[in-house]
Amino acid sequence: MIRKSLIALSLLGVGLSISLNAASAPSAKPEQKKAKPQTFLWNNATVYFLLTDRFNNADKANDLAYGRKADAAPLRGFMGGDLKGIIAKIKDGYFDRLGVNAIWMTPPVEQIHEGTDEGTGKSYGFHGYWAKDFTKVDANVGTDKDFKNLVEIAHQHGIRVLLDVVMNHTGPVTDGDAVWPADWVRTEPACDYHTADGAIKCTLVKNLPDFFTESDKAVELPPFLVQKWKQEGRYEQETKELETYFGRTGYPRAPRYYLMKWHTDWIRKYGVDGFRVDTVKHVEATVWKELKHEASLAYEEWKLAHPKLKLSDDAFFMTAEAYNYPIRDGLLFRMDGGSRINYYAHGFDSMINFGFKSDAHQPYETLFSQYSGYLSGELKNYSVLNYISSHDDGSPFDPARLQPFVAATKLMLSPGSAQIYYGDETARLLNVSEAQGDAKLRSMMNWGALQNNLPIASMQNIAPGQVKPSTRELLLHWQKLGQFRRAHVAVGAGVHQQLSAAPYVFKRSYQHDGVSDVVIVALDLPVAKVHQLDVSGVFSDGEKIRDYYSGKTSIVKAGKLELPGQYSIILLGKP
Repeated sequence: MIRKSLIALSLLGVGLSISLNAASAPSAKPEQKKAKPQTFLWNNATVYFLLTDRFNNADKANDLAYGRKADAAPLRGFMGGDLKGIIAKIKDGYFDRLGVNAIWMTPPVEQIHEGTDEGTGKSYGFHGYWAKDFTKVDANVGTDKDFKNLVEIAHQHGIRVLLDVVMNHTGPVTDGDAVWPADWVRTEPACDYHTADGAIKCTLVKNLPDFFTESDKAVELPPFLVQKWKQEGRYEQETKELETYFGRTGYPRAPRYYLMKWHTDWIRKYGVDGFRVDTVKHVEATVWKELKHEASLAYEEWKLAHPKLKLSDDAFFMTAEAYNYPIRDGLLFRMDGGSRINYYAHGFDSMINFGFKSDAHQPYETLFSQYSGYLSGELKNYSVLNYISSHDDGSPFDPARLQPFVAATKLMLSPGSAQIYYGDETARLLNVSEAQGDAKLRSMMNWGALQNNLPIASMQNIAPGQVKPSTRELLLHWQKLGQFRRAHVAVGAGVHQQLSAAPYVFKRSYQHDGVSDVVIVALDLPVAKVHQLDVSGVFSDGEKIRDYYSGKTSIVKAGKLELPGQYSIILLGKP
């Protein structure tokens, strides 16, 4: 929880002397002003990751499609969230207020129609990772038109869209969902993870057929897809596009090249800005470089055809989910069996950082300085996507949500890009007692707690007589940090420098390709009345500087900056 405080400091390098004053409780929303165009860098992005089915239900008519039933085990069936629900929150400004500039959603592609039991009760493909048809939006989450609208409206708000891509496997086989042909997929053996091939040429789990991504053998379309497309009246169009694609590329009609065509169509048709690629270590690394090539061509084609809809001339972006990759491994991911591989050299701009959830237990300076060292050293020109919780990680940073304010501060102020998992900002429960396995992490977004401004029940160690902070107070904390990140690329992309150990103050500076930015941050400040800051050498006389936490601005005079004090956090940058 953010203390209101009082202090006087003298800091090396900047010589800040600060006093902080108690103030009124935070408002429901941070101060909003008309947005100006802001510099965007993927290595400073704030990415909001959501399971479409679990985020917001705006259309109850599509809650159960294809004859699906409400007969799943707890949190293992479709619950109604849809693309229209995401669109509604974009239009409402929810993501703008949170400082989000990229949305990553689970795969919207059509899932297997029936459910199956993997040992945790009957489950459906609500999560998007059990594909049946990669070319169409699943009716449970909406329509192709809904997806088109989502990307366009997100772009209107300056928000990029990341599509979750699965090239490793199909959905499980059920009585109503046929196995893909034998020249498309293997159904055994199960992965043993003793070698690289023991994680690639195998099935992740029983009854999850694995694509022959290593094969160059030509294959025909699966009969069930041919029949499906004919029933839907689009067989001629789909096959015509395939003829054009294979004619242009000269690729053999092998499984991976069909998959590349189908995945890159989401770029070509809708303007998706990047891929979050699933199960990267379970596919040959060379495949990802091929995918990046085709994705980049599709992105340039879309931008050329839609000059008024594109957000920038940035290149297509890809981030990798290579299970258990930590930032400390740098460029070389540790494969099963001990071999090392550079996925950055195989098309990826970023890697999901599985190490952050444990690294975040370190003190601020240890965490920040280490990460800055990695990203300005071996990983220069690349980045990582940090997270505190996720959809399939049973060991998040703060599983019981006992310290949600600290979790936000560490994630949002760490070097690198930040992934907010839906509900991190509202302390949504990560351990639903009636569910099993990863379903515990996937409850519906707790909009009711936000609407009713409920206290955060999970927080403990509250002082006697002190009221537990509310859900809105927590959201406001995330919003302030998010808007600071969005306005200042130096936060995630800049070089870190500690200015004072006690109280803890640091600066971040970024200068590259004509973009220059610098910020100063102070954390865990004790109580005082007024900020009096010596900012000479960082900010110049006459400059207006904003504290993004209190929302107040002041003019630098004779190297000094004065701001009314309020909180134990100061986030300084040019407005």
